[in-house]
Amino acid sequence: MIDWPKKTILLTGGTGSFGRAFTEAMLEKYKPKTVRIFSRDELKQYEMARHFHNSERLRFFIGDIRDKNRLERAMDGADIVIHAAALKQVPLCEYNPFEAVKTNIFGAQNIIDAAIDHNIEKVLAISTDKAVSPVNLYGATKMCMEKLFIAGNAYVGGARQTRMSCVRYGNVVGSRGSVIPLLQQQRPSGKITLTDQKMTRFWITLQQGVELVIRSVEKMHGGEIFVPKIPSMKLVDLAHAIAPDCEIRYIGVRPGEKIHEALITQDEARHTLEFDDFFVIQPEFPRWETNNWVGGRPLASGFTYTSDTNEKWLTPTELREMAEAYEDHTVWTAAA
Repeated sequence: MIDWPKKTILLTGGTGSFGRAFTEAMLEKYKPKTVRIFSRDELKQYEMARHFHNSERLRFFIGDIRDKNRLERAMDGADIVIHAAALKQVPLCEYNPFEAVKTNIFGAQNIIDAAIDHNIEKVLAISTDKAVSPVNLYGATKMCMEKLFIAGNAYVGGARQTRMSCVRYGNVVGSRGSVIPLLQQQRPSGKITLTDQKMTRFWITLQQGVELVIRSVEKMHGGEIFVPKIPSMKLVDLAHAIAPDCEIRYIGVRPGEKIHEALITQDEARHTLEFDDFFVIQPEFPRWETNNWVGGRPLASGFTYTSDTNEKWLTPTELREMAEAYEDHTVWTAAA
């Protein structure tokens, strides 16, 4: 376990949806020594400082993960780094591919180098199901990010103790860019749009994502990818839950979009262990100690973890409750 009150945390992308929820959980429940918020947006930092009443535990760093010198300064004296900064919008990354590479790949390398140089204890990078067998640039950059962080452990030598891992999960309810606000905006017109009737997605709440990240930091040895056991949902069921009386118009799958998402491939399953509520994808490099995760169950031959073959599905009632919770979240954000 981590003695959080003695730790200084650096959170990249700290003013995003995840960053705000993570900071709230840290200040209220875990009470670390300091949380350093690292992001590019001065207005969001100002608003976040006001929301948390200028807490003496918070520090705000304006900076970009593309700037290694600024990262070096921000990491000085930190113990734990949570890496949430990224360009995440699929169409944006497709249209601005060089920018996505600079942030999601070169920025990741900057974090790894700075963390090793400053002997950070633990670094956890947040990934996505789109990194699995990617079909769009965003997913491809996140796949590269995962590879960099896992392999980064091999660069740690001498007296340095830095350990790096990743956590990979699906769509987040309550995050900016979610499908929920789009459907809510369209609802008054009596017509809503969906891409494909068969489309499924993994679904996780913002709070579940935060707790998963915290637990992963506490459990990590360095080199793993943590994958939670989370439910799937059908997009059409979500539409019926949010706008039951609306006409649905199907507009077709957008470029770079999948019908179903995956969290573990058949090839990854060969070196993955299953626990009650999560999976651990172990690295394949030789120095990994296989006794790090005693008690994990090997997966069956041919196992895959995909949104359409998932054993757990959200019911219409659960989807409706999630949508209502999202509306409460937007009110909270607006009042911040």
